[in-house]
Amino acid sequence: MPFKHEYTPESLTPEEVAHSKGPLLIEFGTNWCGFCKAAQPRIKAAMESYSGVEHVKVEDGKGRRLGRTFGVKLWPTLIFLEDGEEVTRLVRPENSEDIATGLAQIQRS
Repeated sequence: MPFKHEYTPESLTPEEVAHSKGPLLIEFGTNWCGFCKAAQPRIKAAMESYSGVEHVKVEDGKGRRLGRTFGVKLWPTLIFLEDGEEVTRLVRPENSEDIATGLAQIQRS
């Protein structure tokens, strides 16, 4: 799946996440967040080698149910899931290698 450029509000429900199949990366943040903007080249670089991972960018904020479900407090927060189960997470990733490690943990052969 290609890298997503924009965050979209509530693109998934908690129920849809719980019933998802395969590898899934949910990225929480906002389009105006400086930390989120700075992380985009690192996320994009890491995702280039993991085309089988679905990438969903969820706009987070006050009253956003999905972010609260995952206990998101800082942006960007990357949640790596396999078949609806969280495998690992990164908060404000500082390099593409850490992101690639998370992607490798959920990538199917």
